[in-house]
Amino acid sequence: MYRIADRSQLVLEDFKLPFSGRLVADNRWVRTARLIPWELVEELYAASFRDENPDGRPPLSARIAFGALHIKETENLTDERTVAYIAENPYAQYLLGLLEFRTEPLFDPSMMTWFRKRFSPEAIAAINEEMFRRANANETPKDPPDDPPAPESEPDEAPPEAENSKVKPQSGQSKTENFKLANENSGALILDATVGPADIRYPTDLSLLNECRENIERMIDEIWDRTPRVGHKASYNRTKARKNYLSVAKQRKPRKAKIRKAIEAQLDYLARALGSLDKLIAEAEGDSLPESRKARLKVIREVQKQQTAHFADPKAPIPDRIVNLRQPHVRPIVRGKAGASVEFGQKITFSVVDGFTFIDRQSFDNFNEGVTLIDCVEKYRLRHGCYPEAVLADTIYRNRENRAFCREHGIRLSGPKLGRPKANELEADRAQAYRDSCDRNMVESRNGIAKRRYGLDRIMAILPDSALTEAALNVFAMNVAHLLRALARLLRVAMQYLHYCGYCLGCRF
Repeated sequence: MYRIADRSQLVLEDFKLPFSGRLVADNRWVRTARLIPWELVEELYAASFRDENPDGRPPLSARIAFGALHIKETENLTDERTVAYIAENPYAQYLLGLLEFRTEPLFDPSMMTWFRKRFSPEAIAAINEEMFRRANANETPKDPPDDPPAPESEPDEAPPEAENSKVKPQSGQSKTENFKLANENSGALILDATVGPADIRYPTDLSLLNECRENIERMIDEIWDRTPRVGHKASYNRTKARKNYLSVAKQRKPRKAKIRKAIEAQLDYLARALGSLDKLIAEAEGDSLPESRKARLKVIREVQKQQTAHFADPKAPIPDRIVNLRQPHVRPIVRGKAGASVEFGQKITFSVVDGFTFIDRQSFDNFNEGVTLIDCVEKYRLRHGCYPEAVLADTIYRNRENRAFCREHGIRLSGPKLGRPKANELEADRAQAYRDSCDRNMVESRNGIAKRRYGLDRIMAILPDSALTEAALNVFAMNVAHLLRALARLLRVAMQYLHYCGYCLGCRF
């Protein structure tokens, strides 16, 4: 039978900490602090400052800045909730380099914007590369044997034939480097491209023109009192223009002819509004519009130019098409996916090596990912010192130039060969293609995890540089989690080996 317990809350001083007053070394934030290359973070952070006023207020440390960004992306929080999370979590404060627990906020949430400006996408990529290099430099324990080893039967010296069959390590070289010397090509490079959508509504020409018109009307209202004009502020009825837009926007499936007629009306309203605004700016005293309004006005003029040309010839392409006034750098990227055929954001090229993800190309402008294969392979060679043995990529990467490049450097490119398959090679090629398609699922998994878990499916940053940095931080946080899981697996393997061996770590490793 359930017994009702005392509902009175304990005194705060009597509340016992689960770690007995000390932090637990196995906590994920403690282990994360050992993975991040803080020296490089400090160097990149210091390079972003200019020594114009050395007597000013000293900035926050690089560890606080980068650690706060990493916590935000790992927990998928807002800037305000990130500051609150740090103030409530002693392990998070340990990651940020604090020596003691502090209950007050370390900084204002608005500082997160400046932190993102301090770390460019190139800086995040450099930190990611260094973390990968350090993770691969550590020697990993061997897999546990099938049978328990017998220490008394181990020979003191290796037989000559076994000794000659191995590549002797040279001085100053690790086991990985010696393996690469013995094998010209090694490893597998998995490539794919995705889109990090921006936080904007799905744009239409009609809604975009209506938003431009409303922005111009607000600018007219701001500078109207500073001009000698009286009477009507516009040469059209604002209420009628709004109703004209809503009569089509509220319909579930309006006809194309009705949409085109509404767009024509909004273009006319927008042209009249811009004409009235230009006259007011000429008559207003002093600087009529702030810099933010001037930038928005420049974007609106470009939208009017693009939409007018598109209305005259709907089939003509529109270079650098603007789809959002607040984020004019966002471009439509045709993907042809089942959920959305067109996505609006930044296009990213992923390369995955042993579960570790790199961003090889990142841009708001649409590009053909097929032309990035050679650059990705060259970056792989810089990281590992050799070309990959195989490149697992989608069909769009298998053009003639990429095939010739891979054939020249002894790289196997996934997918069937060009031409009619031979009878004796058909079965082997099918088996190899099936294995490649299974192995290529790794990059699809990384893509899905980055979007669903770390927020790459909707980038909340508005500024273009901040949006690129946030996407790079998402991938960095995913790689940190991957390394933490890998270290946990290595620990389990080591413990399993000890169970088989019966000896301590000191005698076996």
